[in-house]
Amino acid sequence: MSDLLLVDAAGASRTVALNDAPAFAKPTTPLTSRVAYAAAHVVPRTTADNTPGRPADIDWDATLAFRRHVWSWGLGVADAMDTAQRNMGLDAAATRELIARSAQAAREEGGSLVVGVNTDHLDEEVVSLDAVIDAYKHQLHFTEDAGAGVVLMASRHLARAATSADDYRRVYREVLGAASTPVVLHWLGAAFDPSLAAYFGSTDSTAASATVLEIIAENADTVSGIKMSLLDPLAEIAVRAQLPGTATMFTGDDFNYVGLIAGADGVHSDALLGAFAALAPSASAAIQALDADDPGEFERILGPTEELSRQIFAAPTFYYKTGVAFLSWLNGHQEAFSMVGGLHSARSLPHLSEIVRLANASGALERPELAAQRWHAMLDLNGVAR
Repeated sequence: MSDLLLVDAAGASRTVALNDAPAFAKPTTPLTSRVAYAAAHVVPRTTADNTPGRPADIDWDATLAFRRHVWSWGLGVADAMDTAQRNMGLDAAATRELIARSAQAAREEGGSLVVGVNTDHLDEEVVSLDAVIDAYKHQLHFTEDAGAGVVLMASRHLARAATSADDYRRVYREVLGAASTPVVLHWLGAAFDPSLAAYFGSTDSTAASATVLEIIAENADTVSGIKMSLLDPLAEIAVRAQLPGTATMFTGDDFNYVGLIAGADGVHSDALLGAFAALAPSASAAIQALDADDPGEFERILGPTEELSRQIFAAPTFYYKTGVAFLSWLNGHQEAFSMVGGLHSARSLPHLSEIVRLANASGALERPELAAQRWHAMLDLNGVAR
C-alpha cells in the first residue's frame, strides 16, 4: 500500500492512502436488467502532431483495444459521439474511419455498437434545412452500410437553420423516413454545447419535450429510444413517463445517473453515458448486482462514482473528455495522457488531482499502483515536490 499526493488550487499538497482495486468480476452471461452503452473516446498516436486544427492522427490499436475492454465487461459501445472528441479535434474523415473500424471490431467481438450520425462534415456553418436533411441522410446511410446502430445526434446546423418546432418535425420526419434500421434520438443540452440551447424549438424544456414526444410518436416504427443529456433529471423522468412502449429512455445525465438507472415504481432509464467510458468495471458490476436482484449492492458500487463523474463533467462541461482520457491513461489503456487537438491541456492540475482523489475513493482505479506511478510522474513533470 502506498500514498497518493494531491494538490489544490492554492498550491497546498496532502497525501491519502492508495486503495486496492475492487474485486469486480467480468460477467459470464449477458447483462439483462439494464442496457448500458459507454461513449468511448479515441487515443492519438503518442508522436502525433496534435496541434489544434490538425487532422486527427489516431492510434487505432489502442483505440480499438479500449472498445474491446468495454465489451469485455458486458457493456455496449457508443462511438463517434462527443466523447470521441467529435467537433473538438476528431475531423470528418477520422470519424468515418472510426465508425468503419469500430463496426468491424464489434462484429469480431460480438459486441453491441451504436454510433453518432450528425451533419458535421459540412464545411459551411449556415445551411438550409434541405442541406441539413441531406447531410443527415449521408451519414445515416454510411453508418447503416457499416453495420452499426444509429444515434441521431443533435445538429448545430439544424439549431442555426430552424426557426420553429415545425422545422425540427420536418427534418426528423424526412431523416427518420430514410432510415432502414432502428434509430435512437439524441438530445444534448446547453451545458454540453451552448449553441443547442433552443434545440427542438424552445429553451423551455417542457415545450421542447412536447416536440420530441411528437416526433417519437409520429415515427414510432423507427425511433427505438432517446438519449437525454440535459443534466436535468426531472425533465428526463417527465419524458420517460410519456414514452410509448416501443421507445427506451437512455440517460445521458452524467450528474444523476445512479437514481435514474435504479428507477422508481418499476420504471427506469437505461444508459448511454460518457461517464461509463471511465467506469466500465464499476458500471458492469453494478448492473450485475441488479441482475441478481440486489439494488443495495448496485447503489453501494455505483453511488460513489457519481461524485467522480460530476468532477469529470464540471463546468465548462464540454471539456469533460479530458477527464475521460486522463482516467484511461491512469488505468493503463493508453501509453500517454494525450488527446487529438491537444485537448489534454483543457483541465488544470488541481482539477485532475480531484479526479485522482475521487477515482481512488470510488474504486475507479483499475490498477492503483500504475495509476499512482503515472500521477506522481505527472506531478514531477509539473514541478510539484514530493
